[in-house]
Amino acid sequence: MKRARTCAVYCRVSTEKESQDMSLERQEEELRAFAEELDFAVTSVFKDRHSGYDMDRDGLLDLIDHVREGEADIVLVQDETRLGRGNARVAVLHLLQKAGASTYTYTDKGPAALDEMDTMLLEILAIVEEYQRKMHNAKIRRGMRRAVEKGYRPEQNLKKRGNPEGRERIDVPLGEIVSLRQKGLTFEEIASTLRGLGHDVSKATVHRRYREYIEEEQTSE
Repeated sequence: MKRARTCAVYCRVSTEKESQDMSLERQEEELRAFAEELDFAVTSVFKDRHSGYDMDRDGLLDLIDHVREGEADIVLVQDETRLGRGNARVAVLHLLQKAGASTYTYTDKGPAALDEMDTMLLEILAIVEEYQRKMHNAKIRRGMRRAVEKGYRPEQNLKKRGNPEGRERIDVPLGEIVSLRQKGLTFEEIASTLRGLGHDVSKATVHRRYREYIEEEQTSE
């Protein structure tokens, strides 16, 4: 069965004034209705009372973490300015794009309609990051090559290839992951908790194992 597309709703007003409460409520109401029209499942709603020129917004930071953790494929906003103003707007669009989420706006009734300049800036940012990634990988390969030249044998750390105790799969307590997730912890918080208990796991590993568990549960139903 095809998985429903997931979305996160983001609402923002620029001031702390109580008069802005209705604006936040209206944004959420409109975006929830918009998600229903598009047949998107809303995973969470994030709100900020903060200037769009500032990136240090609790709701925005939580939204980006939410997307990075694979909780939503799409971010719904009333219009692009809700994400940010000036350079901050382009920066947020880039972060969401990098995290694998598309941005839909209520005003565009679909994917955000970016102008030529915005599209060019996002393409430039993506190219720069790609070359940074290539440089980083080149440094890793050079380091590994030098290590091998000095006698390091990576194959001895692979299971059934020289070292019978070599790791093939990180042992993680799935029961604890499910339990902590049900308590509302993020994957980052779960990973931190497990590391504190002596389990050497990353957020990505925790997220992957939890997804595997959910998929197995859905298959068995």
